[in-house]
Amino acid sequence: MNSPTLKTTTPANSLPAQLQQIGLRALPANLDDFLARATKARWSPHQILEQMAQAEIAERSRRSLERRLRLSGIKRFKPMANFEWNWPTKIERDVIERALTLDFLAEARNLVLIGRNGLGKTMIAQNICHAAVLAGYSVLFRSAAALLEELHRQTSEGHRDKLRKYANTGLLYIDEVGYLSFDDKAADLLYEVVNRLYERQPIILTTNRPFKEWNEVFPNATCVVTLLDRLLHHADVTVIEGDSYRVRESEQEAAARRREK
Repeated sequence: MNSPTLKTTTPANSLPAQLQQIGLRALPANLDDFLARATKARWSPHQILEQMAQAEIAERSRRSLERRLRLSGIKRFKPMANFEWNWPTKIERDVIERALTLDFLAEARNLVLIGRNGLGKTMIAQNICHAAVLAGYSVLFRSAAALLEELHRQTSEGHRDKLRKYANTGLLYIDEVGYLSFDDKAADLLYEVVNRLYERQPIILTTNRPFKEWNEVFPNATCVVTLLDRLLHHADVTVIEGDSYRVRESEQEAAARRREK
């Protein structure tokens, strides 16, 4: 009489590998622990399936968050808990705190932060963008120079794809408009972005120049008035005034070093 043939389990056809093949992510990596908990707690088949589903939902949410944070380009930033509200000589705290609740996203309203260098405009915007990612929104964080260069070097088809990508983003952040001067072509490109998102998706924009000086940022451009009209039609605009926090911080560090000598 022939003995029964035992099938050898290899890594490729092991249970964790098979679970991965059907799209599960949390369970394969923690299978032994999951089975031990199920055995110890004497879970019913219904409870086992329920726990599996909850673990997979949590894992997919975690991976989605990691992916959205990675793609956002937000980079490292200081939390708002570290923001010194008393340092600026003028700041509309209520406007900023309301923006941190993300209420403007559902309304497709824009947020424009105006102020000189070193007053925390980018820090504020990064915190808002991070909150949006945590709330499930897709976010793109780009400096004005990077965004305009990205569009400028595209083919016609690539140009359309980029505009479509921006339009499909939950929140677009354009940083540092006004730090560099651009040509009239750059103004046209920025207008295309603002116009594509107009009344559809919100934009956060930071600038160190008042709007009356944007003709100096985009000299010879004919679309600046129309660009601002679209950008500001549905927007909260807030001005931050004061001296650079970075300059103060640098002076304090220099003074501390002198005292140590």
